[in-house]
Amino acid sequence: MPQIKAVLFDLDGTLADTAQDLAYALNQVLIEQGQSPLPFETIRPVVSHGGIALIKLGFKLSPEDERFDPLRQRLLSIYENNICQKTVLFPQIQEILNDLTLNEIKWGIVTNKPGWLTYPLLDAMKITPAPETVVCGDTLEQRKPHPAPLLHACKEMQIQPEQCIYIGDARRDIEAGKAAGMQTIAIGYGYIEADDPYDSWEADYHIASEQDLREFCQNQLID
Repeated sequence: MPQIKAVLFDLDGTLADTAQDLAYALNQVLIEQGQSPLPFETIRPVVSHGGIALIKLGFKLSPEDERFDPLRQRLLSIYENNICQKTVLFPQIQEILNDLTLNEIKWGIVTNKPGWLTYPLLDAMKITPAPETVVCGDTLEQRKPHPAPLLHACKEMQIQPEQCIYIGDARRDIEAGKAAGMQTIAIGYGYIEADDPYDSWEADYHIASEQDLREFCQNQLID
């Protein structure tokens, strides 16, 4: 492995456990529409795919349906107003960030979540040490799986893509990282659908748990 000078994380399902707050937002919309809420276990695997996927799950509508976008906007409004009620860093992530910083390895976030939700969430979480870069779904014209957001993050951190490793819990994360010329880690503790197992994404590394991820960082990234 080339010397790694930076680690980039996906946000939802990789760095932060946002599923409970997003599930709350979807279930509130369902209740408002006279429908029964869904079990958390049903919602969790879909969370990484955003509001469109959640409305599809909850209401079995296509995006072309005239009811779809108002429901999605309502979901996002509820989520915005409850954005960090139960969201926390995944176990071991704080320790990983501390380890990286102590060893002068930069870290950042590349997410498809729009900035108007990402920055309030990060402000509420008060993560320290702070990320060197945050690239959101609306920072550029392109989003993951396009490599442009990852390349933009490298430019902001003043490192080369081959000096960076990208960690994510969705196939598009691995596709974006590989297209950008980075090392990639697919993690198994995130929001993963049963029909798309994380060890099928052709990442450079497949890591099942948060503890395993910390051990990998300690053993492979830190001198």
